[in-house]
Amino acid sequence: MSKPSELGALKIGSYILLPVDATSQEPCKIVEYDTSKPGKHGAAKARIVAVGIFDKKKYPHVSPVSAQVQVPLIDKRVGSVISKTESVVQVMDSETFEVFDVYQIEEEVADKVAQGQDVEYWKVMDRTIIVRIKS
Repeated sequence: MSKPSELGALKIGSYILLPVDATSQEPCKIVEYDTSKPGKHGAAKARIVAVGIFDKKKYPHVSPVSAQVQVPLIDKRVGSVISKTESVVQVMDSETFEVFDVYQIEEEVADKVAQGQDVEYWKVMDRTIIVRIKS
C-alpha cells in the first residue's frame, strides 16, 4: 500500500518507492536530498539517493520537484518473540495475538533478538522486518 506525494514535499529521512518507473518498487529511506534552482530550461530538479529498507541497495533518482511519487504506508507494530532460529524469527503481535514468521531483521539488532523479548516490527508492502528491540 502506498499513497502519492509530491517529490518536493519529501526530505531526508522520508520514505519513497523506487525506482519510480519500475513495476516492482522497493520501499526506501531517503539519505541524500538536493534541489537545484529553476533555470532557463525548466523547473527545479530534486536529486535524491535512497537506501532500500529490505535490500540495503542505493537507489538514485532525479526528477522535477513537482513530480508525483509513491510513498509507502508503514505499519509500525509491537510483538513478542516466541522462537528464533538462524533464519526465521516467530513473532506474536501484542494487539491481535497473531503469530507469524519474520525472515528479515535490521543488522544492528539481529544478534540481540532473543526469545521472550518485545520487538518493533514494520509491515511494508506485504513484507515484514524487525527494526528494534523494545525495552
